[in-house]
Amino acid sequence: MKKLILASVVAGAFAVPSLAHAQDSAGAESPHSFSGNFALVSDYRFRGISQTDRDPGIQGGFDYEHASGFYIGNWNASVTTDLFNGGAGLEMDLYAGYRGEVEGFSYDIGVLQYYYPGAKVAGTNTRYDTTELYIGAGYGPISAKIWYGVSDKWFASKDAKGSIYYELNGEFPLSDKLSLVAHVGYQDVKDTPDADYFDYKLGLTYDLQGWALSAAVIGTDADDDVYGNLGDTTVVLSVGKSF
Repeated sequence: MKKLILASVVAGAFAVPSLAHAQDSAGAESPHSFSGNFALVSDYRFRGISQTDRDPGIQGGFDYEHASGFYIGNWNASVTTDLFNGGAGLEMDLYAGYRGEVEGFSYDIGVLQYYYPGAKVAGTNTRYDTTELYIGAGYGPISAKIWYGVSDKWFASKDAKGSIYYELNGEFPLSDKLSLVAHVGYQDVKDTPDADYFDYKLGLTYDLQGWALSAAVIGTDADDDVYGNLGDTTVVLSVGKSF
């Protein structure tokens, strides 16, 4: 976990000078930008389901973006080995995509690979690693995104290629530093209706001198027979910073 913090801080340290000196000898702005981020959370919820067995977690990553709209990045999070059997207790997300804006409408399209080093479904050689494509659009404070599983399986579910996640998000400024955030999503696991569920989030984010402090109510209607109590409603607290 300390390595994640260090990686985020190092990424941020390189990002600030890059942005501060984002001009060439002719005074033009550089088309390249780099950024880093890290956060501490009271519970890591992925689509409403706890990935840390309701325990605290640490997260961090870094991104590169070109002025054309192309971007590539990596995000990491600690996860419990009770769920991701035999693994390193780490989720690594690798992604790339293209985003932009046309007449006030934003768009985002890309691919994301979820990688869990060493983790396999108990008693099998099945890995949790999963690939999804995504496409999103937004206008003002509202955005929507669709995720489509393209790998042969979907996390621990075999023959679940084609699983889809739909999400609708909103961020509404209440003041210069305080924002209301809202989210609703629906997970459709292919050919496994008992695993389908809705999730939601409603919270507040406060900017404290560059640190993002947040508190949110997160919950699902996930079937306890499938997900246990990992989708039960809870309050998640977090503190994070971007560089």
